[in-house]
Amino acid sequence: MRFGFSETCLAHDPGPRHPESPDRLRAIKRGLAKRHSVSYEGATPATEADAAAVHDPDYVAEIREFCESGGGDWDPDTTASEETWPAALASAGLAKDATRAAVNGAAGRNTPFALGRPPGHHAVYDDAMGFCFLNNAAVAAQYALDDLGADRVAIFDWDVHHGNGTQDIFYDRGDVFYASIHEDGLYPGTGDADEHGEGDGAGATLNAPFPAGSGDADFCAAFDELLEPAITDFDPDVFLVSAGFDAHRHDPISRMHVTTEGYGLLADRVRTLADATDAALAFILEGGYSLDTLADGIGMVHETFDGREPVGPDDDVSDDVRDLLDGIRASHPAF
Repeated sequence: MRFGFSETCLAHDPGPRHPESPDRLRAIKRGLAKRHSVSYEGATPATEADAAAVHDPDYVAEIREFCESGGGDWDPDTTASEETWPAALASAGLAKDATRAAVNGAAGRNTPFALGRPPGHHAVYDDAMGFCFLNNAAVAAQYALDDLGADRVAIFDWDVHHGNGTQDIFYDRGDVFYASIHEDGLYPGTGDADEHGEGDGAGATLNAPFPAGSGDADFCAAFDELLEPAITDFDPDVFLVSAGFDAHRHDPISRMHVTTEGYGLLADRVRTLADATDAALAFILEGGYSLDTLADGIGMVHETFDGREPVGPDDDVSDDVRDLLDGIRASHPAF
């Protein structure tokens, strides 16, 4: 894959006990060093205008000034320092660059993956939360629509936490389709199955809130039965993946049972769907807080795009997930 990376993203340090630490990127790079065909490219940082395209301009100015004055605790989970604002712009810039590279033809073994932090999918229109300051995927999607000639963008969020910020920003718009598989009841407590979008965005939001303990077969079934037909019908020009790796069975802050192989299965499905819809495909890093499993998950995605065929799940779809999928298909406007 074509990995985007910036040293600036390492400077954002919310403290020694914070799970979203610079060590996440260091662990990813150590893990990828063991694999072949890995290269890194930098990116131009996003601008305040890029951020204001999806965020309240007053919020953008406020968070910049907060960081420039030394930072502190924005909320109990979200801590900034003076270095956070440049890191947030760099992270959003990496997402923009990955999207531009995909639209310009980077695919297959060169599929772009933006390795930025802080992550973004919890940042709502006018606030930071959940470790996130700027919504990287939203910035990239809006950039594709405004500057890269895209008419429709699909975002698939496989982070274990619901991407409430991404949903919030595009909830009443029909040019961005947002789909999320996440753990039900986990932070931030949003993403119910009946949240479908509103106004022009009615039917353009799809949530699958899974029970704790869901694994590879459950995630694959949700993709096959929900996301694949819905996104095919939406027919995006650009397909972005908000790729968190905290649904892994060994992640410390979730209760899901996805395996490292499971991320290969999801990556393979994403690639197949992007090819089928002729959509430019890019990945954007979100969460993942076990350093080893985060590195292994990204390594598995890389190897899948490098030609490794993932092994199908050993488990069966759980009864609870089967009922959920059937209920979503019966009630969602996309079906």
